[in-house]
Amino acid sequence: MIDGLNDAPRSDPQYHYEQLITAAGRHVPLRCAVAHPCDAASLSGALDAFEQQLIHPILVGPRARINAAAQTLGRSTDGLQIIDVPHSHAAAQEAVALVRAGEAELLMKGSLHTDELMHAVIDRETGLRSERRISHVFIMDVPRYPRPLFITDAAINIEPDLLTRADIIQNAIDLHLGLGLGTPRVAILSALETITPKIPGTIEAAALCKMADRGQITGGMLDGPLALDNAISPAAARIKGIVSQVAGQAQILVVPTLEAGNMLAKNLTFLSGADAAGIVLGARVPIILTSRADSHKTRLASCATASLYAHHLRQTHPIRS
Repeated sequence: MIDGLNDAPRSDPQYHYEQLITAAGRHVPLRCAVAHPCDAASLSGALDAFEQQLIHPILVGPRARINAAAQTLGRSTDGLQIIDVPHSHAAAQEAVALVRAGEAELLMKGSLHTDELMHAVIDRETGLRSERRISHVFIMDVPRYPRPLFITDAAINIEPDLLTRADIIQNAIDLHLGLGLGTPRVAILSALETITPKIPGTIEAAALCKMADRGQITGGMLDGPLALDNAISPAAARIKGIVSQVAGQAQILVVPTLEAGNMLAKNLTFLSGADAAGIVLGARVPIILTSRADSHKTRLASCATASLYAHHLRQTHPIRS
């Protein structure tokens, strides 16, 4: 377990992130292939995580541009391996190849488009596919919410079907367990808590819960459909008369579409002052997916989450080429 992380009282607005970073710092930094860290934001994120001993970066991209970014920052890349490739497309391919060869146990997005990196990741011949569908999880540190809040999927799967949503849920559960946070309470969100054919997502939520009952989704407690208020507010769940181990105290929020998840995460970020670390799951290794708008602490939290989970995967799913 990560001491004090789950259901902890809040004083520091980034308390949960501090706990993640501290926990990850206790492990040996893993090699991380950083694809195209050619601007100040992406390179500083990799260097900051290196200085905090969260990862050991391998910088993959045009050497001249990486050095120029370092010069802009007034920082050095001494002691770090730089693999010189001509452009971002080549950087994505080479970073993925390093992971396939077992020379890196993490992958990190630099200053290239997410689609470009993920295209290399999902390539059927040379990518990092596993038996699981790939999905994204935001690890939110929300002021006034007493526990880390996972939101999935808000970045990869646009309108997932039932089986894809099952994998999305399983990926998030596995991350929660792998971080040592215990059995998660998973809320499958919709517009209301009753089932109606007028809103197909309510029927799908009920099907996902039954899949968990039948062992097709394991490791978490599921409930749904739940409206957002019923998922996170004990008072709202009580008023509605919902008797559930999940309602009012969810730890994972499963959204119906990417648009809904993206809007929810950004609502929490820009209206509630939350922070949103990001990680992609379901590939052979965790993928650190940061944004140019991410804060210093959020970038470190993304790296810490990926590092902790990669150490867990190292024990349970060794990388194979």
